[in-house]
Amino acid sequence: MDLSGLEELLGTIGGIVWGPFLLIPLLLGTGIYLTIRLGGIQFLRLGAALRLGLIKRQDDGAEGDISQFQALTTAMAATVGTGNIVGVATAIGIGGPGALFWMWMTALLGMASKYSEAFLGVRFRTTDTAGEKSGGPQYYLERGIPGGFGKVLALTFSVFAVCACFGIGNMTQGNSIASNLERSFAVPTWATGAVLAAMTLLVLVGGIKSIGKVTAGFVPAMILFYVLGALYILIVNIADVPAAFGQIFGQAFTGTSAVGGFLGSTIMIAVQYGVARGIFSNESGMGSAAIAAASAQTTHPVRQGLVSMTQTFIDTIIVVTCTGLVIVTTGVWQETDPATGEQISAAIMTGQAFTHGLPGQWGHWIVTVGLVLFAYSTILGWAYYGERNIERLVGRGGVMPFRILFALVVYFGCTVQLGVVWNFSDVMNGLMAIPNLIGLLILSGLIARETRHYLRHDPRLEANRDQIEAFMQGQPGWEDWKRSERSVHR
Repeated sequence: MDLSGLEELLGTIGGIVWGPFLLIPLLLGTGIYLTIRLGGIQFLRLGAALRLGLIKRQDDGAEGDISQFQALTTAMAATVGTGNIVGVATAIGIGGPGALFWMWMTALLGMASKYSEAFLGVRFRTTDTAGEKSGGPQYYLERGIPGGFGKVLALTFSVFAVCACFGIGNMTQGNSIASNLERSFAVPTWATGAVLAAMTLLVLVGGIKSIGKVTAGFVPAMILFYVLGALYILIVNIADVPAAFGQIFGQAFTGTSAVGGFLGSTIMIAVQYGVARGIFSNESGMGSAAIAAASAQTTHPVRQGLVSMTQTFIDTIIVVTCTGLVIVTTGVWQETDPATGEQISAAIMTGQAFTHGLPGQWGHWIVTVGLVLFAYSTILGWAYYGERNIERLVGRGGVMPFRILFALVVYFGCTVQLGVVWNFSDVMNGLMAIPNLIGLLILSGLIARETRHYLRHDPRLEANRDQIEAFMQGQPGWEDWKRSERSVHR
């Protein structure tokens, strides 16, 4: 079947959705607006957020299905995927090194968006008929925005999220796993598809608690494995790192030219691909992470919002930066394919960079194993996002059929060519972000007001409890908070 016409149509739609007049200004504008209203919370509270998410990890005695740390790793599982490897290479290959700067900007501003949507996910969460917590834009858009407009936004988000989960969170990831294992280890794609589908269904049957346990175990390990390999390359090539940063910052505002002028790059292309691939990687503003946040055992929406915003920091400021710097310092983004004379494919660019930087075949193995782990974790995270929206649309009875269908589509994705699906994923990602971003802007007053009140009254976010307690004596709500704290730990 010739799908070139459909692929071209989706590419055109994607160009409009991710163009300079729709999603790019909406994403960046929402991030800037929320950053101002929240007083730069992603900068001033990052240390407290990292301690809360990575060290404390849970609020004892709080309602929820999984710990804050498991909610964080589930969301990270969905975001740390092919976007961190192939997506970065695509952005740099087309937009030049300057695209990485715009990925950073998307992340830094997106942390405020990620905080806000996670806050709302917990603030307006509900309990389904199976006794599990359920939340996300499909609930907070309707419950937080009165009237029919909120219902329309919520329904629109749910429909696009279900469609997106089969693209970004399923077929594209499975295809990346199968094609890499076939190229590296000669594993037939059908065999990869069968094993992957069975493993996925096995985990999904256990629900969010099973997903949380799996992601909490291997997501941190896979990130550490990949980042250590990248850091070795950067240390070995430390003399080239300053020049790489110079290219990134300089070309962010001037643009550059790809190999032989084949893909001429201007500043707009650098911005477009940096923002598009940045959001593809960290999903800030899409609303998806709020679905995982809503299941967390937390005593207050602010606490989970802080934990969730560290996901964007880890995903983009750490993992994406490692990939981008390795590509730029090794110069692979300027290499040509001997057979065509054109720039090498983004699909192999990161692997080439790691192969240049590490001895023997170590670079190749690290990228292959990293991509397999990253992509599989994304499948699990997005499966949960999809089922929560199916539950919202058709009720709890639709969850198990969805899980079975999702696992079957994983097999399909491993065994076919997916040019049209990548374009479909870009479109669905953008379309599901639009109602969520509109909702964040409408609800920004509520988010800012309740955040300011909580931060004035909770010393658990600060390092020196005694000083804060002395300062808070006599402040409104302080005695109530101490009584509630004692009751939780009694």
